[in-house]
Amino acid sequence: MSSSTTPSTVERAFAAALYADTDAALDTGASLLAADPTSDTELARRGGEFVAAAWRRGWQPADLVRIVRRDLDDLHVRLVSALILREDRTPPRGPRWAAQLDGLAADAEPPRTDRFTHATTVLELYRLLLRLPAIEPLDLDPPRQDAPQDSRMLTRIRALLAKAEATGFPEEAEALSAKAQELMARHSIDEALLAARTHAKDAPGACRIGVEPPYETAKAVLLDAVAGANRCRAVWNESLAFSTVVGFEPDLEAVELLYTSLLVQATAAMTKAEAAQRAGGRKRTKTFRQSFLAAYAHRIGDRLATAAEGQVASAEGELLPVLAARDVAVTHHMDQMFPDTVTTRLRGVDDAAGWQEGSAAADRAQVRARPPLR
Repeated sequence: MSSSTTPSTVERAFAAALYADTDAALDTGASLLAADPTSDTELARRGGEFVAAAWRRGWQPADLVRIVRRDLDDLHVRLVSALILREDRTPPRGPRWAAQLDGLAADAEPPRTDRFTHATTVLELYRLLLRLPAIEPLDLDPPRQDAPQDSRMLTRIRALLAKAEATGFPEEAEALSAKAQELMARHSIDEALLAARTHAKDAPGACRIGVEPPYETAKAVLLDAVAGANRCRAVWNESLAFSTVVGFEPDLEAVELLYTSLLVQATAAMTKAEAAQRAGGRKRTKTFRQSFLAAYAHRIGDRLATAAEGQVASAEGELLPVLAARDVAVTHHMDQMFPDTVTTRLRGVDDAAGWQEGSAAADRAQVRARPPLR
């Protein structure tokens, strides 16, 4: 005896729309879903399955939102945010994961639309989620006993950098940024020494930071320079618009904060320099911007490398072997995560004025060497 099962509306819509790239296929699937309100529950459940599959392939909440924002639009961002929050009912997977979920709340309410528009949005999103490649999984960071103190420290550092970016007085920005750097260094060094003295099972981890167009190569170079100066390593995934930064937790936090601050400073300086160029009759803004950011990243890299060399040279006593051991651990962890990497060169940097302005802006950027290690 044989029997057949009639495919559900959702299955027929998926068969029509998810495996083809044409608008006609998408319209067919959306029409099926729009005409059958009883399919809504199954459609939402299947969305949760796509999100769970993304977790198994190494993706995290911020990664999904970033790729959806890049490839689709705001409707899809709101929909995937709601799906993530609905799907993630498991116990907290660590502070970074929890922070990513907290950042989704504002975008988790999709606006009301007609049924056909909603179905089209859902199918476009599911089509993207279905095709996501596997990426390097990140270790889930365990909750730390000193998390409340860390939170207060990071809040203070963020406030200092925000003021440095906003002030119009260079002397004030210099003082604020220097103080933020001092707090970053103190926090990182204290953590390293504490772990060594208590024989804590401290190990490198990793985080992903978005590096998005335009001028993403220059941004990736800037992030690499910041990572290197903070005893971390960065690997850029150009096709997925992020870099994975490998390092110990306090240093990862410093990289995220400093890179974000320098990018804000670079963008503000570039806008100001570009306005001056336009006032002089110049119109080639794209090549100017690319050369500006490339020069900025190059010059900042030199400054940060010099600062990092000074830190190591001033290390004495028990701290020097601790830092050396950490460098070895970070390199080993990166080699395990990324056994095959290639070097990327900056291309299309041929605007002399942009390069000069970018170098000058990097020299003015509020970056100080960390205080001598003691």
